[in-house]
Amino acid sequence: MAEAEGGEALFDLSGGHLALEFANMVSWRHSPQPQERFNRYADLLAWGRQAGVLTDSEAQSLLREGRHRPADAVMALGRAIALREAIYRIYSALAGEHEVRVADLETVNAALSEGLRHARIVPAPHGFAWGWANDEGALDRVLWPVARAAGELLTSEELRKVRECGGDRCGWLFMDMSPAGRRRWCDMKVCGNRAKARRHYQRTKRGSG
Repeated sequence: MAEAEGGEALFDLSGGHLALEFANMVSWRHSPQPQERFNRYADLLAWGRQAGVLTDSEAQSLLREGRHRPADAVMALGRAIALREAIYRIYSALAGEHEVRVADLETVNAALSEGLRHARIVPAPHGFAWGWANDEGALDRVLWPVARAAGELLTSEELRKVRECGGDRCGWLFMDMSPAGRRRWCDMKVCGNRAKARRHYQRTKRGSG
């Protein structure tokens, strides 16, 4: 994760789907020192802006509201992390062809139920589209589209394309849109090159032994 001018976080959104990009907000998940990306409520809002689920004005309004209600902002961040972890466990299990925990589905369903209470049909340039109620006091509104996206993917034929990165310490999730369906890495430039370098080192070590 880099930082933009002014210190705002920039996140790597390479999962190919909103729910997976949200789940990926822990870097090097399987390493001894995983890196949490949602350390402050402001980080959650910055992610929402970059992911396109919050406008600039919405994010700024929520940030001001969170400053006025710091305890509620901490609770909203906690709910976000709980939802993220449930989404991650669900899709990691599915990618590995393992059984999904009922408790994780219940967490997603609870967030989905809350979010759908605020869903609206709104005018769009070429008709109508899904939108959300303008509730400036809802500090966890960034979670509404995430929960809906997670539910939509679970019930979609695209579910079979969900993969978990083959990097030994990564664990990021992604949509495999390759023609052959054999993509192994979240990013060839990162985890793919790390794996290539490791294989090269092992071959060199064997050759010098």
